Amino acid sequence: MSIPIIVYVFIFSYRPLKGLVMAFENYRPGKKVQEWVGWKNFGILFKDERFLRVIRNTICMSSLNLIFSFLFAILLAILLNELSNRHYKKLVQSVSYLPHFLSWIIVTGLVANFLSSDNGVINNALIQLGIIKDPVQWLAEPRLFWWIVAFSHVWKETGWNSIIYLATITGISPELYEAAYIDGANRFQRIKYITLPGIKSTVVILLIMNLGWILNAGFEVQFLLGNGIVSDVSETIDIFVLKNGISMGNFSLATAAGMFQTVVSIFMLTSANYVAKRLGEERLV
Repeated sequence: MSIPIIVYVFIFSYRPLKGLVMAFENYRPGKKVQEWVGWKNFGILFKDERFLRVIRNTICMSSLNLIFSFLFAILLAILLNELSNRHYKKLVQSVSYLPHFLSWIIVTGLVANFLSSDNGVINNALIQLGIIKDPVQWLAEPRLFWWIVAFSHVWKETGWNSIIYLATITGISPELYEAAYIDGANRFQRIKYITLPGIKSTVVILLIMNLGWILNAGFEVQFLLGNGIVSDVSETIDIFVLKNGISMGNFSLATAAGMFQTVVSIFMLTSANYVAKRLGEERLV
C-alpha cells in the first residue's frame, strides 16, 4: 500500500533534485552541453543588493508569521478548551477552521476589500470612530505591509493550527485538573501549571519544524497584495526565483537562490533539533 506514495515522492521530490546542477552552470535551454561556472551564480547573488533585501523581507515576514501563528493558535486552543458549552465550542471551532480552506486568492481579495481606501470597512470604521479623518492607503504603506501579511496568515490559519494543540490538551488527564481545583487553584493557575506544561513538548516539536521554513515566507499573499509602491518590502525569495527563472530566463541564478533557501532550511531544522536535544526537550530524532 505504500508503493504509490513512495513512487509519488520519488517522482516529484527526489527526481527533480538533479536540476540543482543548474546552479553551477550557465544554463541555456536546448543546449546539450552546458557551460560549467562553479560558484559564480552564488557570488552574483550575494553581491546583489536586491537579493539581500529579499532575504531580509523573507526572514522578517516569516518570523512574524511564526510568532503570531504560534501565539494565537495556542491561545485559541486554550480558550476553546475552557468553554463548557459543547455546542458553542463546536460552532467556534468550525467557524475558526473555515478560512483555512479558502484559497489565498480569495483571502487576499477579502483583505484588499477590507483595507480599500474607497469605502473599505477598516477605513469607514476608523473614520466613524474619529480616529482618522481621511482614508488610509493601507496597501501603499511599506511600513505596514509585513503586518498586513502576518495578520492575514493569522486569520486564515489560526483555527487550523490550533487543532493539534487542542488535541494535546484533551489528552491531559482530567485528574490533574480536579486535584488542582481541590487544592484551590483558579482557572488561570490551572492553565499555567497544567495546560501549558502539558502542551510543551508539542510546542517544541512544531517550533523545530517551523524553523525549517524560516526562508519560506510564502508567495501568493505577497505576490497578490504587493504592488510597485511596496515592492522593496514585499518581494520574497520565491518571488525572486519566479522573476529571474520564468520572467527573465535566468534559470541558473533562480536555481542558486532556491538552493540557498533549501540549505538554510536544512541548517535551521538541524540546529533547532540539536538545541532541543541539548536542553533535554522533545525533538524530531
